[in-house]
Amino acid sequence: MKTRITELFGIEHPIIQGGMHFVGFAEMAAAVSNAGGLGIITGLTQRTPDDLAKEIARCREMTDKPFGVNLTFLPSVNQPDYPGYVKAIVDGGVKAVETAGNNPAKWLPGLKEAGIKVIHKCTSVRHSLKAEAIGCDAVSVDGFECGGHPGEDDVPNFILLPRAAEELKIPFVASGGMADARSLVAALAMGAEGMNMGTRFIATREAPVHENVKLAIVAASELDTRLVMRPLRNTERVLTNAAVERLLEKEKALGPNIKFEDIIEEVAGVYPRIMMDGEMEAGAWSCGMVAGLIHDIPTCKELIDGIMSEAERIIRGRLEGFLAA
Repeated sequence: MKTRITELFGIEHPIIQGGMHFVGFAEMAAAVSNAGGLGIITGLTQRTPDDLAKEIARCREMTDKPFGVNLTFLPSVNQPDYPGYVKAIVDGGVKAVETAGNNPAKWLPGLKEAGIKVIHKCTSVRHSLKAEAIGCDAVSVDGFECGGHPGEDDVPNFILLPRAAEELKIPFVASGGMADARSLVAALAMGAEGMNMGTRFIATREAPVHENVKLAIVAASELDTRLVMRPLRNTERVLTNAAVERLLEKEKALGPNIKFEDIIEEVAGVYPRIMMDGEMEAGAWSCGMVAGLIHDIPTCKELIDGIMSEAERIIRGRLEGFLAA
């Protein structure tokens, strides 16, 4: 399947793996890229730019296909060494970067000068248009269903994607709620040029996370996520557990007076304990409603090959069949 996204990133299939904290290691990115998609290393999971440089080198040993790096720009008291991370990406010969968080305009000239294609993750049409205006090559349009941070507008993809198609000139992919061939075909029908999958890729054989995490996703239904940190305007969709329910009780009790410090036990530093050690009650971790559509733990190749073959069957069989009738 050829779309503007496959041509932009030099990939076989219009499927991108989202940048996920303590998931997007070299093993994950290489497995997706080897299967024909675009694998993504999560930059800030690496503690230093030097660590990122080593992770990029590790990934290059595992695949000769294109892969990218996610770089999330966050407001922080102790700012990450963003110039160092950008240098590691450029020096590592990476040709695709997924940016997220704050406006990446400051970093675009250096990335573009190095011939790097930039796709920015956005949760609204207005932010997508801004990304286009500052020179991003593509946008990942993230609907309300997504795991992680859906923004504050609460617009689901059945509305958000067609609206993006009405406004954008650059290509975009659908993100949030994407899991299978039906997701891909629907996204294409609504104007996207591919899809970005996060939660679905965690439940794969190659995902370098504890088996407990994968089994939790398979066991979850579409009703098992919660929105936390809404009062702080830092909304995050997470899989429910005891810590999440405790966090929500604090939000209810403290109301508008809540501060980040009140919930730090449930959200700070929990990812290594969950993703690496399998402590499923340790705290809040990002997971999409799409967990309800995930019933197995395939290899990345099995997953992507299955999506592409089934997408062709849906397009050539089911949809063309309606016209013939």
